[in-house]
Formats: sequence, C-alpha cells, structure tokens
Amino acid sequence: MTTLSEFAITQKWPAQHPERLQLYSLPTPNGVKVSIMLEEIGLPYEPHLVSFATNDQTSAAFLSLNPNNKIPAILDPNGPGGQPLALFESGAILVYLAEKTGQLLSRDPAARYETLQWLMFQMGGIGPMFGQLGFFHKFAGKDYEDKRPRERYVAESTRLLAVLNRHLDGRQWMVGDAYSIADIAIFPWVRNLVGFYEAAELVGFANFPHVQRVLEAFVVRPAVVAGLSIPKAAA
Repeated sequence: MTTLSEFAITQKWPAQHPERLQLYSLPTPNGVKVSIMLEEIGLPYEPHLVSFATNDQTSAAFLSLNPNNKIPAILDPNGPGGQPLALFESGAILVYLAEKTGQLLSRDPAARYETLQWLMFQMGGIGPMFGQLGFFHKFAGKDYEDKRPRERYVAESTRLLAVLNRHLDGRQWMVGDAYSIADIAIFPWVRNLVGFYEAAELVGFANFPHVQRVLEAFVVRPAVVAGLSIPKAAA
C-alpha cells in the first residue's frame, strides 16, 4: 500500500498526522476555499503553509504535487480505493471533497449542475477578473501610465457583480436556500475585492445590495471565520 512518505512533498512538509488529509496552501481567495470547505464538512486535516515570500510554490517538493506551482493542493491518504490521492486546482478539490463526504453539492442532478455552473463562473470569470483588477489597482500595475488595462478589469468586475446581484435577488445563497461549494468559491473573492484590494468604491459595490447581503452572511459562518486564517503564518 502506498503511504504519504512516498510523496516527495512530505520531505519538505512532514506530516505530523499522516492519517489526515494534508493541505498545502496560503490564505488567499483560492487558498481559503479549501480550508473553509474542510472546516464546513468537518473532515480532519493538517495544514501546511506554502510561503510565497520564500518561493515555496516553485520548490521541487511542491512542484511534485502541483506542476502548475499554484496553491492550494491536497494529499488525501484516504483517496479512492483507499489509496492516497494528490490533487490541485481549488475547484476540483471542492468537488472532490463534496463528493467524498456527500456535503455541499446536491445529489439532485439539476441542483448539482446548477452548483457546478456557478463554480465554473467563479473559476472562469470572477477569479481571473477580480485578480487582474487587484493587480492594476493595488499592486505594481497601479503605476502603469496607460490606465486602459485597469479600466477594462474594473468594467468587467462591475459587470460580474451585476450578474451576481441579479441572480441573488430572492435567493439566500447561490443555489437557492442551499449553501454550497458555489458560495465557498465565490465569496472569498468578493470579500478580497472590497477588502484587501480596496476596490469597493471603484466597482460601485454599494450598488449591489444582494451581493452585500450574502457576503455578510457568508463571513460570519463559524467555518468561514476559521478557514480564512488557515494555514496560519509561521510564528
């Protein structure tokens, strides 16, 4: 039987609890999707901090788990068939964990595909667009003399917020009254846009009351509160 010690990543990040799912991450919008999910479903796990400050994501150990050198990634000792499973891409991980535990992804075919639809909406639209807006508004891109790139991402982020707002009118969560992996995927990015990226005024966030309402409900969930700071920075 394969054991976790046979995976190169465990040489750099030793598993203190090899019977638990191993999470390699950082508290970014993509990273906290998985820590929040794990907190919500109550699956035992061991988090490992992948520090961008020391370029951990480009180390040979991390690349052995995720050749795309992005967080998050997981190593589940109890994967399909009882064998360890290494997995990267936050959306894929959310689906895997939902199916593994039977939680936060409806088994009703129509609701399931609606949930996956909004998960893909986040992965293909909200994540890339909000992330580019953050680069051009808060980070190095803000110093570019040509402001057209920033204007492009502001306009697209505003459009995406409008899509969310219309959809959430009359709904408690993204898929009706059922909290799901779609919410876990989307709302860390909304939180980051108006918080860390400081772009609320830029995108007219006040014009999207239904998005505000659901974000407020999301961030007070105990599992979200816990998951937003996992993995913790080294002391």
